[in-house]
Amino acid sequence: MKKTVLSLLVVLTVCSVQTVNAQETETIPESTAPAYKAAIGIRLSSSQAIVNNSISFKYFFQENKAIEALLSLGDPLAIGALYELHKPIGAAEGLRWFYGGGAYLGFVKTYNVNKDHNETIPNFGAQGVVGLDYKFSNIPLNLAIDWKPELNLVEDINFEPAVIGLTARFTF
Repeated sequence: MKKTVLSLLVVLTVCSVQTVNAQETETIPESTAPAYKAAIGIRLSSSQAIVNNSISFKYFFQENKAIEALLSLGDPLAIGALYELHKPIGAAEGLRWFYGGGAYLGFVKTYNVNKDHNETIPNFGAQGVVGLDYKFSNIPLNLAIDWKPELNLVEDINFEPAVIGLTARFTF
């Protein structure tokens, strides 16, 4: 009798957990789910920030949370990472606004007059981001426009507020 009751409790528990999981997935509105899981593309910037024109890779690890990696290959050579929170905008399908922050590491080439040669100076700092993100429904294209100010903390303490960027990414 004890084995039968225990078996019945196990079966009821498993069934109730599956029912709850099924109900949870049904109640999630489509507008909160990301329109894409990952994307790679190019970010063009309007300013001479440390992380300016760059390769952008964005990955959603939860419904509204993403990590964006930026790699600038020019001068300065830099890498940056941003943690972003995405929110839907009304009933506009594919359009979301986002905000977040992160850090960067860059290497700026300068000419040292006293030593009469070029030097590479490391820069480290914080960056924030606020922007709009749109995923086209029929093609694997994502466009984003953002404001990404930077605060350089190492070597030369300064603030670069005028960093507007436009990003085009291939989604998958």
